[in-house]
Amino acid sequence: MTDKPNVILICVEQWRGDCLSIAGHPVVHTPFLDRLALKGARFNHAYTAVPSCIAARAALYTGLGQRTHGRVGYQDGVPWDYPVTIAGEFTRHGYQTQAVGKMHVYPERSQMGFQNVILHDGPLHFARRQNRNLDMVDDYLPWLRQQLGREADYFDHGVSCNSTVARPWDKPEHVHPTNYIVTQAIDFLRRRDPRKPFFLYMSFHRPHPPYDPPAWAFEQYLHRPMPDVPVGDWVDVLAEYADPFRPDTIVGEIPPHLLHRARAGYYGHMTHIDQQVNRFVEVLEDFAYDDTFICFVADHGELIGDHHLFRKCLPYEGSARVPLILRGPRGAGIQRNGAFGPAVELRDVMPTLLDCAGLPIPEAVEGRSFLPIARGEDCEWRDYVHGEHVILGQSVQWITDGHEKYVWFSGTGREQLFDLDGDPQELHDLAGDSTAAGRVAHWRGVLMEELAGREEGFTDGERLIPRRPVKPCLAHLRREVDLE
Repeated sequence: MTDKPNVILICVEQWRGDCLSIAGHPVVHTPFLDRLALKGARFNHAYTAVPSCIAARAALYTGLGQRTHGRVGYQDGVPWDYPVTIAGEFTRHGYQTQAVGKMHVYPERSQMGFQNVILHDGPLHFARRQNRNLDMVDDYLPWLRQQLGREADYFDHGVSCNSTVARPWDKPEHVHPTNYIVTQAIDFLRRRDPRKPFFLYMSFHRPHPPYDPPAWAFEQYLHRPMPDVPVGDWVDVLAEYADPFRPDTIVGEIPPHLLHRARAGYYGHMTHIDQQVNRFVEVLEDFAYDDTFICFVADHGELIGDHHLFRKCLPYEGSARVPLILRGPRGAGIQRNGAFGPAVELRDVMPTLLDCAGLPIPEAVEGRSFLPIARGEDCEWRDYVHGEHVILGQSVQWITDGHEKYVWFSGTGREQLFDLDGDPQELHDLAGDSTAAGRVAHWRGVLMEELAGREEGFTDGERLIPRRPVKPCLAHLRREVDLE
């Protein structure tokens, strides 16, 4: 036992903020994550400011907003050279630091401040296209082949990443990537230095596609009735991009039976992860549960058919809102079964976990610790989250306080406004309603303040300017890595 608490950050890939049974989801069953939430604080309005894998992790690892970390869209192959990271701070203050699973940085073996990384980033599309030796940039594939005693690959079952196609896992369950993460994390608990506190990052690739959970998890939802997906009165906004015949479509209405299978695969991944997290916690109870903070969060969500949309990157709740649970040891002051409403975001995770450990928060960090909120303390908090993402040839900008959401499409200048309290599924766009004109003008002004001085020239201080050229990385990051 040490005088500092242990800290575990569990990150899941592409998990919607509403997909916990304790949050009232009508289909998903997550009893063990529910139990974690009952013993801690749950944040109902947690967001990822740039909802795709790489940019979201930049905020998670550095505590920075996108204007500073420079990633405002998705781009592989851009080196990660941030001087201050969450793992680096824990390491600097004497923690044993270990990452297991998805990092999604470049070069892939960049440690980002961790003393050790056991890496599994998923299908490794970028590395494959570069003709890289996959055994050099991933630890799961060589482990999988050792386990099976033969050549095996991620794609043996024929279902690719980002696809809406769903089918059960084709190999023994113990070699599923989800099980692999937990197996390696448990091994770390056994091998760690008991004289030091530890910071462990467990990063699951799932429930990101491929939708290939074990058969029992897939079948649990395959024949279960599901409510219709929400379809807003504004679906024309992206209709020109519809391509429902693509298995990796972003926009398009797919046949109901295929959508049902996709949802069953997606929810099946969640139940599988839920049980594997419980497997880990059961072992943790034998080692250091009473001295450990656990934070559960996702990098972004998944639209999974909402408004005939799929995947992430867009500003709607299915994509941009994430689950966030913080559980602490007894005596940490975190309210048990607490559900909190302030709009928090991924850049707040780093300062919060440093705060949990009693470590100083570097001055460069732009996020804020939400530990006082989890303790039920009165504290000032930011008024809103500013999010964005370059997608479909434009930047989609948005502002939310968790109660309303304003959206602006830089390609067309179209605006949207949603009343999240009265319309949490974003069915009705209020931007054209004369009674909401004042609210639209207010949030437009807030967005202009956020975008003032940006290289894209989105605003002159008097108006938002559409059809400006956009890139997924801002100029200061592009210059550092010669992407101009």
